[in-house]
Amino acid sequence: MQVEKFYYDNKIVKAFGFATVIFGIVGMLAGLWAAIQIYYPASSLNFAPTTFGRLRPLHTNAIIFAFVGNASFAGIYYSLQRLCKARMFSDKLSWLHFWGWQAIIAAAAITLLLGKTTGKEYAELEWPIDIAITLIWVVFGINMFGTILKRREKHLYVAIWFYIATWVTVAMLHIVNSIEIPVSALKSYSWYAGVQDALVQWWYGHNAVAFFLTTPVLGLMYYFLPKAANRPVYSYRLSIIHFWALIFIYIWAGPHHLLYTALPDWAQSLGVVFSIMLIAPSWGGMLNGLFTLRGAWDKVREDPVLKFMVVAITCYGMSTFEGPLLSLKSVNAISHFSDWTIAHVHIGGLGWNGFLAFAILYYMIPKMWGTNLYSKKLATNHFWLGTIGIIIYAVPLYWAGFEQSIMWKQFTAEGQLKFDFMQTVNNIKPMYWARSIGGTLYLVGALMMVYNLYKTVRQGKFIPNEAAEAAPLVKEASKKKEYWHRVIERKPVTMLVLSLILVAIGGLVQMIPTFLVKSNIPTLASVKPYTPLELQGRDIYIREGCYTCHSQMVRPFRDEVKRYGEYSKAGEFVYDHPFQWGSKRTGPDLARVGGKYPDSWHYNHMYEPSSMTDGSLMPRYIWLLDDNIDTASTPAKIRAMRTLGVPYPKGYDKIANRDLMRQADSIVANLKKDNIPTPANKEIIALIAYLQRLGRDIKAEPKKVIASN
Repeated sequence: MQVEKFYYDNKIVKAFGFATVIFGIVGMLAGLWAAIQIYYPASSLNFAPTTFGRLRPLHTNAIIFAFVGNASFAGIYYSLQRLCKARMFSDKLSWLHFWGWQAIIAAAAITLLLGKTTGKEYAELEWPIDIAITLIWVVFGINMFGTILKRREKHLYVAIWFYIATWVTVAMLHIVNSIEIPVSALKSYSWYAGVQDALVQWWYGHNAVAFFLTTPVLGLMYYFLPKAANRPVYSYRLSIIHFWALIFIYIWAGPHHLLYTALPDWAQSLGVVFSIMLIAPSWGGMLNGLFTLRGAWDKVREDPVLKFMVVAITCYGMSTFEGPLLSLKSVNAISHFSDWTIAHVHIGGLGWNGFLAFAILYYMIPKMWGTNLYSKKLATNHFWLGTIGIIIYAVPLYWAGFEQSIMWKQFTAEGQLKFDFMQTVNNIKPMYWARSIGGTLYLVGALMMVYNLYKTVRQGKFIPNEAAEAAPLVKEASKKKEYWHRVIERKPVTMLVLSLILVAIGGLVQMIPTFLVKSNIPTLASVKPYTPLELQGRDIYIREGCYTCHSQMVRPFRDEVKRYGEYSKAGEFVYDHPFQWGSKRTGPDLARVGGKYPDSWHYNHMYEPSSMTDGSLMPRYIWLLDDNIDTASTPAKIRAMRTLGVPYPKGYDKIANRDLMRQADSIVANLKKDNIPTPANKEIIALIAYLQRLGRDIKAEPKKVIASN
């Protein structure tokens, strides 16, 4: 059979690789800055775009989509060509994908710093960017499947299965979670409300971790680990079980982020069951990776690429054991809303994603420049700095999480809460200092990598088109009986369809009853739509990222009911587009804050938080006292809410601003009584209106005895 000569495209891999390095450093710097702000709020510079509430979404998006995303694309474009023995389907589509993705990242950075956010974790980007993501994802899919279809290698290797599942599942997650109604060019409201929005968001949020930060990286592990070790993967059979079990089970686990909330109990329990089941395929993949290195430990000691991979896979195993552990209700009652969750996330982010990205960069770049790595010693030093950095980052946060939960839940002999919230905050400041030291070490290690890769590039010569040859693929009818998976592994479209069916089942089973069975979301007659001023205030609250530090969900625990008030009910949130339950309590819960303090308290708290709460770590929001409410947007917001089913009267959009000013005048009058003169059209007035509304619709019911946890 005649051998065909062709060329691998290294230029696109180079572009994604360099983008990985640049955005990795940017994302880590943003994360370090945000970490410092937790204990030194003045580092926000009293500047709106650099407060924690805006910087934190920038950090998460930069790390997830810019750093890990670009690393995954670099690794996929490198490995897919070699696994298929074919150049990418279209160079033009490759570059459209690259520049489109970088444009999305730039747009995300600008809009998030400007406060243009949907307020949904890991899905904060507004609707025009969501559309752009969809289009670029389609471009990537066409290019990937075009390459697979023109391959010269008959068998689809396991790494490609994970790439296929990643593409189809991320597309499904993104489209479903991004259904929203535009209000303006950079403002929208989620189509879902309250409990339903929470379910969809964490179905997306958990599985964005699963199918953007895990499955493509597992595919990269299955390719680069055997290549770097020069050994075959330990067990092909285990890889089959790992893949099919993982993609089916993972998609069900989202509700474990909502335990003890207003989500129906059956949905919570379903999330717990599948989370526990998830240990088996996850650890199967981890063991498959580590056992591939059996007999190669001498090489691991010498090769920094393998060092990074071993720790990355170990961190994957730790995270995928801890995740199911945190889904147990008894453990979740302790961990949720605390820094334990932050430690857990960063074991996966810094260890699994970060270290594997470093490993593939150290592997690919010398090969594409036809040289050796400039300094193995420097790479090894990077490895140790990064590893120590992860430990110093995570261990104090575990400690902080335990201390938070213990202090939150302690009562005196007389039945009173033993500690107020600020005592907890002050106790864990040293853990926050340590966390930033660990993050600094990790960043310094990454900067060492930048220097090492730069010197590697300088000493080599880039190979833009790498020569290769292979026989063309000849389709022959198989005469012998084959296992079912062998047939599927030759048919990428069949694998795509089966993957879609498997991942869709879990979402449909959870969502259909929640959306269609009315008893799952009982309504409360006392709950009314937000007034126009409160709606504007809520949008300001979301814009400033207040949900990143404050929850609005009182769980049915003795300590929470005592500290915050009556536990939250599903019917409270029917007009919340999006929901605002939060996932971390850096500050206290706000679900029942309405009426707790006078208007002047909130005014002074935004101007100088420490004047109202001694030792407060909240930044100042002084611009709210000067910036005007965007009353021109009120009619469009009311019309959008009416479209979403919020029962404003017909034509109310035309008179909404009249009611807005009437309520604003009443707040101004209250402030004037406390010697605080301020115009009625300032944003602080709208925010006060929203905060004073929270929890006011729910009348206090007779206190019930609630078991302590």
